[in-house]
Amino acid sequence: MSLDPTLLGTIQDVRGSVVSVALTAESVSGLTFIDGEGYRLGQVGSFVRIPIGYLDLFGVVSQVGAGAVPERLAALQPFGHRWMTVQLVGEGQSGREFQRGVSQYPTIGDEVHLVASQDLGRIYGRRDAPNCIRLGHLASADAVPALIDANRLISRHCAVVGATGSGKSTTVVSLLRGLCDATQFPSARIIVFDIHGEYAKPLANAADVYSVVPNTSLGEKELRLPYWALTSDELLPMTVGTLDDVSRTTVLDKILSLKQRSLREHARPGVDPETVTADSPVPFSIHELWFELHRMIHATHTVPGTAQSVDTEALAVDQHGAIIDRGDPMLVRPPRYRPQSQAAGEDKIYLSPPLNIRRPVEVLASRLRDPRLAFFFQPTPWLPTPTTSPEADIDQLIQAWVGSEKPIVVLDLSAIPTSILTQLVGVLLRILFDAMFWGRNLSEGARERPVLCVLEEAHAYLQEGSPGAAAVTVRRLAKEGRKYGLGLMVVSQRPAEVDSTILSQCGSIIALRLGNHSDRSHVAGAISDNLESLTEMLPILRTGEAIVFGECVHLPLRLVIDPPPDAQRPDSADPMVYDGNGPGGWNRSREPQAYGHLVERWRAQRARVEGRGQMERSPISSSNLLAAGYDASTLVLEVEYRNGRLYAYYDVPQAIYDALMAAPSPGTFLNEHIKGTYRYARL
Repeated sequence: MSLDPTLLGTIQDVRGSVVSVALTAESVSGLTFIDGEGYRLGQVGSFVRIPIGYLDLFGVVSQVGAGAVPERLAALQPFGHRWMTVQLVGEGQSGREFQRGVSQYPTIGDEVHLVASQDLGRIYGRRDAPNCIRLGHLASADAVPALIDANRLISRHCAVVGATGSGKSTTVVSLLRGLCDATQFPSARIIVFDIHGEYAKPLANAADVYSVVPNTSLGEKELRLPYWALTSDELLPMTVGTLDDVSRTTVLDKILSLKQRSLREHARPGVDPETVTADSPVPFSIHELWFELHRMIHATHTVPGTAQSVDTEALAVDQHGAIIDRGDPMLVRPPRYRPQSQAAGEDKIYLSPPLNIRRPVEVLASRLRDPRLAFFFQPTPWLPTPTTSPEADIDQLIQAWVGSEKPIVVLDLSAIPTSILTQLVGVLLRILFDAMFWGRNLSEGARERPVLCVLEEAHAYLQEGSPGAAAVTVRRLAKEGRKYGLGLMVVSQRPAEVDSTILSQCGSIIALRLGNHSDRSHVAGAISDNLESLTEMLPILRTGEAIVFGECVHLPLRLVIDPPPDAQRPDSADPMVYDGNGPGGWNRSREPQAYGHLVERWRAQRARVEGRGQMERSPISSSNLLAAGYDASTLVLEVEYRNGRLYAYYDVPQAIYDALMAAPSPGTFLNEHIKGTYRYARL
């Protein structure tokens, strides 16, 4: 009998990086104890060590099995022929760190040992490594932290994938919290593209939040994007739509003319009227563009053909000869013209030469009037007018995104019209990429201080082969961003719908539970490790459990994510059908409700409720309730539950609050006299 409790068996067969191991009779129990700590033997995904002199080879168990033996061997192998298959992944010399790859292979009869805690720490890195962050702990050893190499995670791109409800958003928050730790990474730069408005709350104290409809009471800021920073290929689809070649040339010539005039009146460093192009990020008035295009189509003139100019326009006049309306570009109000007339003499009125851009110009006018697009067409303080230059230049926009005093910037795109969401994400990323590309050798660039772009719900705009602006830009960023300090974190619940080119460029993948076969196949095809068999474990992972593949870890590891505190979790928890603690759930009595406030928030495009943390609350002695506060001027009662939830109840009389605080059982009083009686909102 072996005296070494770590011994599992001996090498039986070697086929390149795959070896077969014959298990010993002592391992039949499936459990062993080392230094007082229990270990399960032969677990798929666990690690083994093969000592070869001064060198230790390490491998991952990918398959375990047993078979019958001939009768003559029954005495030697009473439990049958028990075996397991191991994938070799790396090696390490005594006293040195683990490294991937193997310099030599084992031979028949070499011993195979269980990897204990001290060896796991050797494989996964030191706890005090300054370039690593803790994401959780190993699923097989609670005492061993799961460390992620921040250098590799960001510079080589990464993906976080998992089915809805698997803990994906919570994992992203835990990652971002680790990456922006003030003591370890005080100069972190992270931009979150949040299309559902989930991350403002959990990242509130670490992030600047920009929204089209900002909640200023919560410290949110206005999201503005100057249209003149776009290239012509980005601007035209978002303003005039599809154009034929002739119409496109007409519009681009007019844009170029307006930019040249802008530079003659307001010089800007780096460009002049002779070198500017229609793609140069130079301010010009989109309202003036519409106004001049409208005049080119609709104006009538007192002279025919090539002699027509602004001075020959036949503006409508009243009975006293005064011009009725010259129009206003900023109000998108066109001028009024005299109708065509075939009368002889000076009263003859001629039409402008026909141009096939009438419909695009009408589309532009409609979009300029759309208040939902004011963040784009009226981007104060980046708004130029026909007579003035914008107050701010694009450097202030870049500074707001990557030069913020806080480590994270959340771009809340939840109120953006879905018709332009894909184009908008592409534009934001392209502006960031160009700024970092051309400024790569400056201190403000990303080579010295990388920038991480987090793309939430990526499957919504990064579909396979999509010609959309977002997919095109992200493909380029995935291929080239590393060289200029731009990293990607692609977050998706349907990796099969994410462009394979983008996913294949993600050097690290954090995979949570995935039940769909096509999703798992997509992940297996993207990982660089020769351990695709580990993806077969994805359907049975617990919520908050993940397998990490790729360059940010020495070896693929199965870990349990350290969840953030309740107050820092994303607003994506499962709604409860039976809610024993909160005021909702189907188990509550049916009460008549008014939906006026719901429609009010719908119209305001604002789901979050103001006031969190502004009220002083007193502690409550209760198994479910933690504290309560009351504002007599507004009749608002705030109740904080021990599970971290915070609710506001409205129009609550002072007497009800006093009775709650004096009740022998506050939880019972709340259930009987407040829940189902007063309107409430989750804060």
